[in-house]
Amino acid sequence: MLELNHIGKYYNAGTVNEMCLFDDFSLTIQDGEFVSVVGSNGSGKTSMLNIICGSIPLDAGSIKIGGKDITRMPEYQRQRRIGRVYQNPAMGTCPSMTILENMALADNKGKPFNLLPGTNRQRIDFYREQLHFLGLGLEDKLEVKVGVLSGGQRQAMALLMSTMTPIEFLILDEHTAALDPKTADIIMELTDKVVREKHLTTIMVTHNLRFAVEYGNRLLMMHQGNAIIDKCGAEKAEIKIESILDKFNEISIECGN
Repeated sequence: MLELNHIGKYYNAGTVNEMCLFDDFSLTIQDGEFVSVVGSNGSGKTSMLNIICGSIPLDAGSIKIGGKDITRMPEYQRQRRIGRVYQNPAMGTCPSMTILENMALADNKGKPFNLLPGTNRQRIDFYREQLHFLGLGLEDKLEVKVGVLSGGQRQAMALLMSTMTPIEFLILDEHTAALDPKTADIIMELTDKVVREKHLTTIMVTHNLRFAVEYGNRLLMMHQGNAIIDKCGAEKAEIKIESILDKFNEISIECGN
């Protein structure tokens, strides 16, 4: 279980440009939930992910995973428990290295690096098996540099690499936004397959309302650092894209847009 307790976060604190993003914000995500997060720009979606992952510090409040306080835990230590896929496909892989070398890097996440070869040839069959799971034929291209792959292939690899080692949470930061519609659909189907088969607790930030409605078992809509919609289970299953659009329009009118 993930707990954000009474979170406070300010940007440019103490200056004329001070902005309060989160003020006493709390959120609990149960084990096994797949949470889709939507909201306008500046609503706090990605900042919430950065806070969970330790990319930005808190000004107030605490973060707990499984009852353990990780508020002061460095980002690199949190990555042993959290996998993250970014919007830019280039951020989740090393383009100058081969598929095999990328897989070996992911396989060694959180392990000590000794004076040994970076690639364990005895693991090649395992890597092929993992890549075959994607259904993109990458298992036959182990010596190909990742930089020549398409954006969809690289994002599929980033998804696989982020979940190769045992993790408790999968963080998806608009991971289909840079892809064409057809490829985005393929990546979402793969995402759902990975989440289900590995039983991962998942938080997905997306601007694609169809994906937010169709995938996951809980939906949050953020606005000004608060969750103004929070539906799960049967309530979430009944949500229509039109109702979310209506809420966006209502917020836009209130903000004078």
